Amino acid sequence: MSNFIFYQMSEQIVQIENINPSDLYGANDQHLTKIKNLFPKLKLIARGDFVKVIGEDDEVNFFLDRLSALVEHIERFGSIGPNVIEDIMVSSVHTEYYNSPNDSDVIVFGKNGLQIKAITVNQKKMVDSISKKDMVFAVGPAGTGKTYTAVALAVRALKNKEVRRIILTRPAVEAGENLGFLPGDLKEKLDPYLRPLYDALRDMLPQAKLQGYLEDGTIEIAPLAFMRGRTLDHAFVILDEAQNATVSQLKMFLTRMGRDAKFVITGDITQIDLPKNQPSGLPTAIDALKNVKGIDFIFLDDKDVVRHKLVTEIINAYHKFFSNNEDTNNSKQD
Repeated sequence: MSNFIFYQMSEQIVQIENINPSDLYGANDQHLTKIKNLFPKLKLIARGDFVKVIGEDDEVNFFLDRLSALVEHIERFGSIGPNVIEDIMVSSVHTEYYNSPNDSDVIVFGKNGLQIKAITVNQKKMVDSISKKDMVFAVGPAGTGKTYTAVALAVRALKNKEVRRIILTRPAVEAGENLGFLPGDLKEKLDPYLRPLYDALRDMLPQAKLQGYLEDGTIEIAPLAFMRGRTLDHAFVILDEAQNATVSQLKMFLTRMGRDAKFVITGDITQIDLPKNQPSGLPTAIDALKNVKGIDFIFLDDKDVVRHKLVTEIINAYHKFFSNNEDTNNSKQD
């Protein structure tokens, strides 16, 4: 009979994602030092985004579960303190213990713990629909949160590793897609037309992480014309301001869909900026694709407006004005 007890040792290397590692390690590595003190049986080596863990199997597995909970806490609330570290790292309770009662409504946790939720009925329909369908049209007036909700869904899919990249696009119709006459390089020419997409991403990702994603192509923001000839695999793709795509442009975009892709198309058919001789592709797509399985249509209205309360009044006033004018014109024709 052996007089020795053998322990199964393991070595694991994990990458810290979705947060800035310095938020985890703390100033002068004070958080990291506390974590090491809580796990004296483990050897922990932190280098940039990576943490190497060496020790007995059970201890390593428990540590990695607690580390995941700690990273999730930082992602949600933006910071940690010494008491929080100890509470989370030595608890045997699963991560859900730290969830607040309303966490089920959260699409994604943004910077500094910002909770990004679907607020209105139709925004919640968007969230539900994208989990069941691969292509969703979200159509409604300005201020209904359709673009913001779509970007939040894309960031969530990326964080959950459901997709490998995010592609955000919109027609640069305000520039007539004739960008050569504008000053600056291509990025400087395009940025003003893509600014709403950047603004949404900045709410949802730390600046360093967002910059890294933009530089390595994990997140791509480009005008609609740049989608031609491509196959968009393993991606969450959003076409914003789709009412400003022509019939041929929108058809081109929709047929870029590749394997394991999710497409969200947002637009407002009351804000078409195309020349009068160029019909919008959005109403055509709604009519042509309404019976295609795998595609869903969510129609938002003034009750979904999440901007200043005056925005709802403005939308209703314009709707009434144009309806009255249309009735007057019809009466004259009769």
